[in-house]
Amino acid sequence: MAAASAAQDGARVLVLDHGPEPGRKILISGGGRCNFTNLETAPQCFLSQNKHFVRSALARFTPHDFLKKVDQYHIRWHEKAKGQLFCDQSAKQIVDLLISECRAGQCKLQLQTTIKNVQRHARGFSIQTNIKEYIARAVILATGGLSIPKLGASDLSLRIARSFGVRIVPTAPALAPLILPDADPSLAGVSLIVEAKVGKKKPSFRDGMVFTHKGISGPAVLQISSYMEKGETAQINLLPDMNAEQHLLAMKHARPKASPPALLDGLPSRLAKAFSAALGDVTLANLPDKKIKALAASIAHWQIAPVGTEGYAKAEVMRGGIDTRDLSSQTMEVMSVPGLYAIGEAVDVTGWLGGHNFQWAWSSGVAAGKAAALRKE
Repeated sequence: MAAASAAQDGARVLVLDHGPEPGRKILISGGGRCNFTNLETAPQCFLSQNKHFVRSALARFTPHDFLKKVDQYHIRWHEKAKGQLFCDQSAKQIVDLLISECRAGQCKLQLQTTIKNVQRHARGFSIQTNIKEYIARAVILATGGLSIPKLGASDLSLRIARSFGVRIVPTAPALAPLILPDADPSLAGVSLIVEAKVGKKKPSFRDGMVFTHKGISGPAVLQISSYMEKGETAQINLLPDMNAEQHLLAMKHARPKASPPALLDGLPSRLAKAFSAALGDVTLANLPDKKIKALAASIAHWQIAPVGTEGYAKAEVMRGGIDTRDLSSQTMEVMSVPGLYAIGEAVDVTGWLGGHNFQWAWSSGVAAGKAAALRKE
């Protein structure tokens, strides 16, 4: 996106990529259909040490602007959940769109090129690669983050930025499954709608959750994983659509001869059995209300204390990155290094699940591309 924007504004652009094909992360995203944007994208949908940093770029290139390009290329799409847009057919259509946009500006794409070093040069920058040295007036760091290393993810942008004295916010896997110390493998595969949150001042997320052999995953869990710090607990309401205490007490009176799992008829059966097992083999009529209220509290306020995430191998994105304090929010330029830009996931901007990270890639790419083009020879 940065390359296309710069090239179409008249710059001579070369894209260097160490991968064997372009857009490998795009190709696997959204189950192969690419959740390419979210119409609800707004600054509050992003984590950053500077929560206002994203405002300028998002305002100047919006989800509707990208959607216009999608429609221009006759790519059919659908809205899967509120605001979340996916291709009807294949994520490859988005990659093809981007390549076509680059070709429209006559920029060159060079694959399987390893960047060894980037240094200052009299004419801007010297880029040392396994093929040759390139000289450029501007360099845009657009290599993404550390998630999904099997696709070639690396810390290249962070290393280059650090070599120029740019500060780095500590990185960690985000939008990642959580590992629980007391995970019950027998629950693996059980899924349900929950409401999850971390702390009182952070947002809550109502969405799907699924139990895994190591802990829990699913959209709601991935969302809160971005906000969790080491040693922090999270709270999950397993019955978000009802008052758990009132429902369980009503079940006791409606089915007095039933066994404890019947109390939790709103949960998948395997989960109901697991949570009610401690009540023993008794009828509901013989269960004190005090115990039922305690069970309701454990369901509506299930406290989890993860020992970590499943790491970058399973993480959707990276949290942290190039410090926004060192960047211009309008151009993405490193303020202490004129001509050097950083965009997308490499920057300390992490979006919620649902297309927000793609929109940040498009918006920040356009901002940097247009600014870099002004440095053309």
